[in-house]
Amino acid sequence: MKRRTATILATVFAVAAASTAAFFALPASAETAAFTVQNTWSNGYQGQVTVNNTSSSAINTWKVELTFPAGTTVAQSWNTTQAASGNSYTFTPAGWNATIAAGASTSFGFIVNGTGRPTSCLVNGQACTGTTPPGPSASTSTPPADGTPVGVNGQLKVCGTKLCNERGQVVQLKGMSTHGLQWFPNCYTDASLDVLANEWNSDLLRIAMYVQEQGYETDPAGFTNRVNNLVEEATERGMYAMIDFHILTPGDPAFNLERAKTFFAQVSARHAAKKNVIYEIANEPNGVSWAQIKNYAEQVIPVIRANDPDAVIIVGTRGWSSLGVSEGGNSSEIVNNPVNASNIMYTFHYYAASHKDNYRAEVERAAASLPLFVTEFGTVTYTGGGAVDTASSNAWFDLLDRLRIGYANWTFSDANEGSAALRPGTCNAGSFAGTGSLTESGAMLRNRLRAG
Repeated sequence: MKRRTATILATVFAVAAASTAAFFALPASAETAAFTVQNTWSNGYQGQVTVNNTSSSAINTWKVELTFPAGTTVAQSWNTTQAASGNSYTFTPAGWNATIAAGASTSFGFIVNGTGRPTSCLVNGQACTGTTPPGPSASTSTPPADGTPVGVNGQLKVCGTKLCNERGQVVQLKGMSTHGLQWFPNCYTDASLDVLANEWNSDLLRIAMYVQEQGYETDPAGFTNRVNNLVEEATERGMYAMIDFHILTPGDPAFNLERAKTFFAQVSARHAAKKNVIYEIANEPNGVSWAQIKNYAEQVIPVIRANDPDAVIIVGTRGWSSLGVSEGGNSSEIVNNPVNASNIMYTFHYYAASHKDNYRAEVERAAASLPLFVTEFGTVTYTGGGAVDTASSNAWFDLLDRLRIGYANWTFSDANEGSAALRPGTCNAGSFAGTGSLTESGAMLRNRLRAG
């Protein structure tokens, strides 16, 4: 916070923890399946798998095999016959649901002890990966496969207090934020973005474009071009791209109102036909009232809507996007006086070592009335430094997963600070694959995203 700083296609097997965080492509002509989390608690969760027959003839039987990480077990299941061998579980029909008519589906559920999500699967004996993923040095700068986050979910929209895909299903996007583009250009290359999309299974890339601090105001055309290029890179990999107008100092968004109008007019015109762009119009307003933030939003949103009427727009909140908590307020001011616009969400930011139970309580309360997105969070203190607070970080993850609130971690960079996912020097070296270059925070986030 106050730091410096489709039919579901027959080629898709999507595994997601109440979202679409891990993806596995199936060979053509196979049925598809989708894993979702229905409910969670501190030491377990309820999962469900839906098997879909997208072919033109009936399927007479099915078998789903899921592998879970060590320490995670399936305690019970229903609408299926379950068998286990080590960490691998096989689910076959209960009898009455063996046949799936053309275009139909069936589902089964289970209770899991532990928090690990499935790490791999087989469907009717076929390897769910289907094809060999590219190696760490390969580039995937080609149109995305249908099993990517955008391929599975398409155009997002706000439905009630949740984020939903184009079929109206709730999704929870999980991903990483860049650091300032002016400081870490070598961190955002074909190689690093391939790793983020294909190895980390990141749903989205938040593109943090600072306005001040040697940012946009120094070279509007140059920084707009950098943002556009990164949106294209995310699009090629099937990730969602969140364009962050990163205001921080000064904290009054009105200071940058005209810049915001110019910038968002240009980027929304460029990307209006895309399904994967989300607009975050004010990173961390601070020192101003909610009424002032609302006024800013109601002037910027129409600029985007003139070009892109369908995209989700995210509005910053008071007190460094803390819903006002960091300045002695709370979300009631937003609930009682919401932004006069549709298809919008509200920002919440936290840093786990600094923001704990009272912040979590406010998020729980606000989420009942407001669509929230954690567009930035850290595992360390609000300065971006210090040690990883594992307990508080896990408490936050559990809360966000239960409430189905999406998030982007600060940061996918090699900054010399605790919040950075990469060790200093990693980006200049250009080697991003595996775990050898990760900080403690980076290892935590990589594991979290890969688990779903």
